[in-house]
Amino acid sequence: MARSTRSIITPLNGPRAALAALPRLAQPLQEFLSTEAAGGLLLLAATAGALVWANLPSHSYGDLWGAHAGIDLNRLQIDESLRAWVNDGLMTVFFFVVGLEIKRELLRGELAGRRRAALPVAAALGGMVVPAMIYLALNAGRAGEHGWGIPMATDIAFAVGALALLGRRVPLSLKVFLLALAIVDDLGAIAVIALFYTGDISAGWLLTAVALLAGTLVLQRAGVRHLLPYAAIGVAAWLAMHQSGVHATIAGVAMGLLTPSRPYADGAALEGSAGSLVGEYQAARARGTRAGDDESRAALRALENLSRDTRSPLDRLEHTLHPWSSYLIVPLFALANAGISIDGAVVHDAVRSPVTAGVALGLVAGKPLGIVLFSWLAVRAGVAALPDGVRWPQLVGAAIVAGIGFTVSLFISGLAFSDPALADEARIGILAGSALMAVAGLAFLRSVLRDREGEQG
Repeated sequence: MARSTRSIITPLNGPRAALAALPRLAQPLQEFLSTEAAGGLLLLAATAGALVWANLPSHSYGDLWGAHAGIDLNRLQIDESLRAWVNDGLMTVFFFVVGLEIKRELLRGELAGRRRAALPVAAALGGMVVPAMIYLALNAGRAGEHGWGIPMATDIAFAVGALALLGRRVPLSLKVFLLALAIVDDLGAIAVIALFYTGDISAGWLLTAVALLAGTLVLQRAGVRHLLPYAAIGVAAWLAMHQSGVHATIAGVAMGLLTPSRPYADGAALEGSAGSLVGEYQAARARGTRAGDDESRAALRALENLSRDTRSPLDRLEHTLHPWSSYLIVPLFALANAGISIDGAVVHDAVRSPVTAGVALGLVAGKPLGIVLFSWLAVRAGVAALPDGVRWPQLVGAAIVAGIGFTVSLFISGLAFSDPALADEARIGILAGSALMAVAGLAFLRSVLRDREGEQG
C-alpha cells in the first residue's frame, strides 16, 4: 500500500505537476520496444529448449503436448491437445494484444495519417505478396499448396530484438518503421487466418460470437467500466468463435479492436479534483484518529481511481498484458510448437521438400525483395517518404531483418497442414530461413551503420 501511496501523492503535490506526469503513465514507445527485445531473447531460449527436448530419447515432448484435456458444457464440448490449448487458448491473449497494438497505431501511431502510414503499409504489403508468390511458384498443385500464408509473417519480438543487439546505432525512426511494418503484417496475417485458414463455418455460432462482441459496445454505452463483464463476454465470444469454424483467436483480435481508446477522465478533471483530494488526505492524516485513517484511505482510493481513469482502457490493458504476452505466452507457444525430432530421414525429406524450400525462400528472398520493391514504388510515386534520418541501405537492412518470420509463421503452419510430415517440413523452413535472415540482417545493418558513423565522423 505504501508503494501505491507514493506513486499517487508524489505527482499530485501540484495539479500541474500531475498533468506533466500523465504522459509518463502512457506506455512509451521505448518501453514497448524494450519489452519486445527482451521477449525475443526468451523466445530464442524457448525455441532452443524445444529443439533439445524434442530430440531426447524419452519422447516426453510429444507425450506432454499431445496429451488431451477437454471441457463439457452439455451442448458445448471441446476436447483438445495441450498444444492446441496453447495455440487456440493462450494465443488468444497474444492476438488480443496485437489488436490493441493495431488500434493504437491506427489512432495515434505511425499508421494514424495517410502519408505516415503509406510507407509501412506498402512495405508490409510487398512483404506479404512476394513471399506468397514465391511459395506458390514451388508448390502450386502439390500437397503443400495450402501453406502459402506461412512465409508472409514477420516476428516482431525477434526483429526488434535483432535491432536491439546493435544498440543506439540504429536510428529510432528505423525501429519505429520496422515496428509499424510488423503490425501491418500482423493485420494482414489475421485477415489471412480468418479468410483462408478456417474450417466449415457454422453460421449460428458465428452470429452468436458477433452478437457477444457487439455486447461490449452496449456495455461501453451504458458506462460499465469494470473489466469483469468484458472478460466474461470475451470468454463466451471465444467459445462461440471456436465452435463457429473461424479460428478462435480472431475473438481476441476483435476484443482488442473494440477496447475503448479514450480515457474516462481528462486532464481537466484531474486538475480540478487533485488539489482538493490531496487536501482531504493530508487533513485526515493530521487528525491521527481511526476515523481520520478511514477518510485518508478513502481519499487515496479516490486519487487512485482518478489517476487510473485518466489513462484509456487500451493503454492500461496493453501496458498490463504486453509483458505477459512477450515473456510467457509467446515463449510457451514456441516451446510447444518449435520442437522437431531431427534425424537423417527428416533432414533428407526437408532438403528435397518444396514446402521447406518455399517457406525458406519466401522468407530469405521474398520478404526483403517485396518490402524494398513496394517501398521504392511508394516513394517513387510520391505517396510516401523515407523516415527522418533513414537512408535506403538502412531500410534494406530492416527489410532483411523483417525476414525473421517465426511466431505467426509457426501458427499458420499448424493451421495449414494436418499432415505432420508437411508441418515438420514447414517448421524446418521457418527455422532455417529465420536464422539466416537474423544473421544476414545483423551483419548488413552493422556494415551500413558503421559506414554512416564514418561519414558523420
